[in-house]
Parts: sequence; structure tokens; C-alpha cells
Amino acid sequence: MPGLIDVHVHLTFSSLSMMHLLAPDLTPATALVAATAEAEKMLLRGFTSVRDMGGPVWELKASIDAGKAAGPRIWPSGAVISQTSGHGDFRLPSEPSRRFTGQISRAEKLGATFIADGRDEVLTATRENLRFGASQIKLMAGGGSSSEYDPIDVTQYLPEELSAAVAAAEDWGTYVTVHAYTPRAVRRAIEAGVKNIEHGQLLDEPTIKLMAERGIWLSLQNLPPPLPSDPPERKAKKAEVAKGSENAWAWAKKYGVRLAWGTDFLFRPQENALQNSFILKLKNGFTPAEILKLVTHDNAQLLALSGPRNPYPGTLGVVREGALADLILVNGDPLANIDLLADPERNFAVIVKAGAIAKGAR
Repeated sequence: MPGLIDVHVHLTFSSLSMMHLLAPDLTPATALVAATAEAEKMLLRGFTSVRDMGGPVWELKASIDAGKAAGPRIWPSGAVISQTSGHGDFRLPSEPSRRFTGQISRAEKLGATFIADGRDEVLTATRENLRFGASQIKLMAGGGSSSEYDPIDVTQYLPEELSAAVAAAEDWGTYVTVHAYTPRAVRRAIEAGVKNIEHGQLLDEPTIKLMAERGIWLSLQNLPPPLPSDPPERKAKKAEVAKGSENAWAWAKKYGVRLAWGTDFLFRPQENALQNSFILKLKNGFTPAEILKLVTHDNAQLLALSGPRNPYPGTLGVVREGALADLILVNGDPLANIDLLADPERNFAVIVKAGAIAKGAR
């Protein structure tokens, strides 16, 4: 079968806990060590290509591409772009706004986020990411379940701010994707020219139907449950998202939305080993053949949306002559037993990325 593709990962943020990210001694170098180790494990789980949806990943991508580290191909977004008080505003209470102090936040220094307000700042943040090699641009267009300051129902970024990012990305031949859950946030993004929505679990049926009519991609996930130690407000947010997931998947399939699949693990390194098992959460609404197509061929079509900014030109997600040689030899038939994908250590006999054996007999 083709190599697996996850179109919503955070290689740095998923390799570090929140405690480690907030630690005073965290440096870009120590974060890179953690992300490098996680990238190799991801490849050995059969994921040969991933789209990184925000965070410091430039050095890791360069190291993998140069053969100095093992890991999947990475389609990088760079730092997420967020308004003040948005889902990517990671400032501590002790960090006032740059607008009034002239000091950027620690998260911005680490390359995790750009806090950008107004058309001009959004343009600069977008162009900065493109300058570094972003294959697509990620904006925060609504509230989130893992953030401290923004309720999940809020809409973020004005239409002219979203349109500015879209125009700058299109000038470079690529696209904008946004973090958004609600119909209001998603409709605003669509009207601004955004081509891809991340999440969308709180969408209503008319909005999903509109996405199908406009050819908008929906990158959807089944998010992990909250931890017992999570604050009550975060538990409530995640419960709301989980409640809407079933409808979002069903309506997207019903109306023929361009669907993609990802995991979006954050701040809990212990969950990364569950990446393959989360594919099985699709079993309620999809056949094994549909699942395999989604996590290989269909996800590859979304990666190709980067056009000339695609860092790895070629055909992915299929097994045929002339395609990029990302292959998995499975001990068994996943079309008959999709559960085989959940245990790559036992069931993936050989993993090949770009024609080179990453796991298996040589």
C-alpha cells in the first residue's frame, strides 16, 4: 500500500508537553532534539508524508531532506498567524502586547506564532512564512479547545485581514488554510478566498453543503479526549467539539466535500503512539477501502494544492510506476482487516520512503 499521510500534525508541539514548552530553559535547540526524535518514530509508524500545521519546523525539515535525520516529508506552514487574543496568542499573563511595549513574546521568538493585527501585519506575517519556505499558510480564524483566552464560539480576523493573507499566498501560487469550528468563522473564511478548513466539527449542514458547492477542502480530525487534569473550561470546549464530530464526518461524506484526515496531537507526547489507531475512528462511517483511500490518495491531493510551493513535486498516495516510491508492505490485507493499520510495529514488515528502506530487510 502507499505510505500513510497525516495532513494535520505539529511535529514540535506534539513532541513537548506544555510544561516543557513553558520551561525557562527551553531553547530552539532542545525543541529540535525532541521533534527530531518524534519525526523518526512517525516514519516508523508508516507516515511518509505530513503537513505541519504550525510551529518551528524549518530546521527539522532541512535535516530530514538532507538525510541527516529520519522522518517523513514535511509540508511546512511555519509560525501560525493569529490576531491578538486569537487561538495562536500564546502569551503568558506577564507578556503585554507588542503594540504597546515593542517586545515580541517568547512564543514568537521560538517561531511558534506571529501575532498580527490589521491588513499590513497579516501581509508581513504571511510573506515572512513564504520567505522561509512555507508550502501553505495557516491562520487562526476562530476559537479553539486547547487555548486559554479565546472561547470556542468566537470569530477571529476581519474579512479584509483574511483576504490579505489569501492574496499574498495566491501571489506565490499557494493557499491559505484556517483553524475554524463554527459556521460563522468558516463562512467568513470562504468568502475571503480560503481554500481549506481545519477542524469544522461544529459546522451545520448548510455550511458543509456550501463547502461542497465551492470545492473547499475540509481537513477533519477526531480529537483526543480531555485529560482529568485539564481545567473545567477546556474540558467543556473539547466535549463540544467531540459532540459535533459525528455529524461533520457524515455530512461531509453525504455532500461530497473534499475530505482530508489528520490527527492534530498537541502537548501530550504520550499520545503520539496512538496516531495509527486514530485512523480506526473512521470505521463508523467509512469502509476499509474508503479509509485507505482517504489516508493515502485523498490526503495526497490536498498536499498537491500547494502548487509550485509543493516542496516534493511528484505523485503521492498511489502505487504505480512513476509515482514517488513511498510504500508499506503489510503483514495481511488491510482491505479485509483495517485494524492492521493500528499496530505498525507488528504489521508493517517494510516501510519505504522515496525508494529507501526505512524499516525492514535490506
